[in-house]
Amino acid sequence: MPDPHAFPMHGEQTARPVVVYGTDMPANAYIPQHKHRRAQLLHATEGVMLIRAEGGSWVVPPGCAVWVPPGASHDITMAGSPVAMRTVFVEPGLRPALWPHCQVIEVSALLLQLIVVAMELPLDYPAGGRAERIMNLILDEIEEAKPLALHVPMPTHAALLARCRRFINAPAEPVDLGTWARSLHMHPRTLARLFQRETGLNFGAWCRQTRLLLAVPMLVSGASVLKVALAHGYESPSAFAAIFKQSFGQPPSAYQKRFHGQAA
Repeated sequence: MPDPHAFPMHGEQTARPVVVYGTDMPANAYIPQHKHRRAQLLHATEGVMLIRAEGGSWVVPPGCAVWVPPGASHDITMAGSPVAMRTVFVEPGLRPALWPHCQVIEVSALLLQLIVVAMELPLDYPAGGRAERIMNLILDEIEEAKPLALHVPMPTHAALLARCRRFINAPAEPVDLGTWARSLHMHPRTLARLFQRETGLNFGAWCRQTRLLLAVPMLVSGASVLKVALAHGYESPSAFAAIFKQSFGQPPSAYQKRFHGQAA
């Protein structure tokens, strides 16, 4: 099991306020809950990560990264395939405009190349030179990045949280507010209000978002759109494709091609 304390050793015990550190993780590896004094931008040049922190879960597919603020407890799962993890460590307060919460962002072509270049720099690079300018440009690109809604908010209500976790483990099960309400010994209207208050989403929207994000790792592993759709409770591949395109801006088949192109 990877030791989460190894990451601060490399990314935080340096005088430089911004550093980039990389590590390659095996398929299905798990980094247990931990936190860092510095903020992190977690990006995978290959593979998919699942990040869990207080308030929800975030899916980080290729072409994306997740910002984790300083001191935020989180764990990381490598979803189904090896992950080439690249982490930007940022000293707290360096860019106050950056998010105070976890946020998935789109990684531009420029940001990706800057991270690749920064991987070759020493952690204690000379101040005032090219390396420092590269790190400042990385921060500029993070600030300008497009936020993406790849987040599943989780409730704090204990019984509802347990029921949501059951659904995450079996996303193909039928979605029915009445069935959930009976299992929680609630009236359906009571559950509907609780869901909205606890997650900020209505019941149907939460289930759709959860299914979509859980489908991403399986999709990028190369499974057919039909198999992914059926495994996550969609009635047809076209229904899954329509929701996927609405969220990702492209059909799942095009997303798969993009992923395999990056991996190559």
